[in-house]
Amino acid sequence: MRKRQVFLAVAILGVAVFSQGCATVRDAAGGTVSYMRGDLKATVPKDIDAVYKATKKGLEELELIVTKAPKDALGAEIVAYDARNKKIRVRLKAAAENATKISIRVGWFGSETISRLIYQKICDNLE
Repeated sequence: MRKRQVFLAVAILGVAVFSQGCATVRDAAGGTVSYMRGDLKATVPKDIDAVYKATKKGLEELELIVTKAPKDALGAEIVAYDARNKKIRVRLKAAAENATKISIRVGWFGSETISRLIYQKICDNLE
């Protein structure tokens, strides 16, 4: 009986630890946003060109230093650094004709607060 209680407690603790930090919500632009394991992931109903321009403008407004920003018709990766030299990576992927997937990672472990701020700036700059 005691082993069963210990096993149950460990199982509940494991579920709590591994599911922590994951929330999926709908944003004002009609897309979905989730934060899990250090990455903010979102899908917005805009083409990749518009999202790419909005991302670069949003990073500029936050005074982040963009060091790399290659793009093609299928995707893009924008790398920037903040004042503390923390790496910020924004990946864009064309999901459909008028939909783009966004992935934002801040530093090695991620930062939900900064990721959401960057995402908000991207959405503010979408036409």
